Amino acid sequence: MSERSPRRVVVATGNPGKVKELGAALAGLRFELLTQGELGIEAAPETSCTFLENALGKARHAARESGLPAIADDSGLVVPALGGAPGIHSARYAGTNASDAANNAKLLGELPSTPSPAHFTCCLVYLQSPRDPAPIIATARWHGLIIDSPRGTNGFGYDPHFLVPTLGKTAGQLAVDEKNRLSHRGKACRMLAELMADDCDIPISRP
Repeated sequence: MSERSPRRVVVATGNPGKVKELGAALAGLRFELLTQGELGIEAAPETSCTFLENALGKARHAARESGLPAIADDSGLVVPALGGAPGIHSARYAGTNASDAANNAKLLGELPSTPSPAHFTCCLVYLQSPRDPAPIIATARWHGLIIDSPRGTNGFGYDPHFLVPTLGKTAGQLAVDEKNRLSHRGKACRMLAELMADDCDIPISRP
């Protein structure tokens, strides 16, 4: 009896790092992950006001354009003192194509004080098709504090200003493996893998 072929799934991103992280989490489910860029699919506009709605919109677009099942995520930094900002605008908080330095400068300039409680949120969705009425959804948070002085050169975005109190380190000071274990995206990836395994009735492989 021949071994089951991997199922092709499009990931609604052009970021190879996200695909690698997803691939590691879903390794036991035998999926072949393709980026939408590999298939010549343009990114969907992000016009919604929540991480979930944006993730669903991106997944539906990728599934519709590719004819394949799709995975998409939306994530960002949420600061209660700023009413939830930067939120879905995290990557472009200081404007379209803004640099990490510009986004961080705007964040610190608008905070009334530091350290300030905050959390990263990641919402991941899996759709069988663009009209899938029951998408699989995994959402995770990573809580910490925004500090005014950056620490560390690892990571990207707001990582150097995001302090993890239990470690006494910022996300920018963590090694990749440690960050993936603790982060919102790492937790959401593992959660999605478990939910997909249950949905497909597939025993997920463990190292």
